[in-house]
Amino acid sequence: MTTRRASILPSGGLAQKCRRLTWRVRPLPDFIVIGAQKSGTSSLFAYLSQHPELTPSFGKGVHFFDGGREVGVDNYRRGEAWYRAQFPIAGNSPNARAFEASPLYIFHPLVPSRMHKLLPHVKIIALLRNPTERAISHYFHERRKDREPLQIMQALAAEEERLAPILRDEDYGNPSFRSYSYKSRGHYAEQLSRYLACFSREQILVLSSEHLFLQPSETLRAVFEFVDVDPDQEISDLRARNVGSRSGVGPDVRRYLDEHFSSPNAALYELIGARLGW
Repeated sequence: MTTRRASILPSGGLAQKCRRLTWRVRPLPDFIVIGAQKSGTSSLFAYLSQHPELTPSFGKGVHFFDGGREVGVDNYRRGEAWYRAQFPIAGNSPNARAFEASPLYIFHPLVPSRMHKLLPHVKIIALLRNPTERAISHYFHERRKDREPLQIMQALAAEEERLAPILRDEDYGNPSFRSYSYKSRGHYAEQLSRYLACFSREQILVLSSEHLFLQPSETLRAVFEFVDVDPDQEISDLRARNVGSRSGVGPDVRRYLDEHFSSPNAALYELIGARLGW
């Protein structure tokens, strides 16, 4: 297995240092949105942050349990004090619920066991998007960031070869693991099964991002009931967040992806006992 030395020093900045000094009085999250990436987690985080009984982390994407996205830095090794410092001190509401959203959590193989070790009773929300559309959105995200030199069909076809050494070495901090996992991130049943090996079904809520945007109030009510806050709270700002642009893709791309995801989607539907219309 490949090993790397990782920094465990606290992040810079006076505010972060002050938060570290008061970590003991800061909450751990009551629930976590684990992803998936490019599935509306930014929008869901913004919507939930408007509920007066919900306390979000200081920013979306804490990336504690997956180690973070900075090469050479492992947030998980920074420990519980660093993690608690990412949350505001609990308010006066007796029903306050702290939460965060890090969309790599669902995909990273080590996250479920790490999460269970620190938070065995946490509630988990998985927001899933049609994996064909998610993969296409992911590809154009990487292109906008100048991290993907290949055309879309080339990139999709090259994924297994690109990821093989990373998976062999369990090198999950490698940027290519995040960037080039277009199809792999859509294997939702495999990912949720890792969570079900650590947590009970009652602790996990699976949502469709399509339903979130078509019926936001209904979806949010389900979330509020799941995390046990006022389900009748109205959320005023339901604008979609972090919506990326994309160029047109040919029908061959969608046919290829639809065929690829046919079996993984069937496995997901059997696992959750519901069909999501993909």
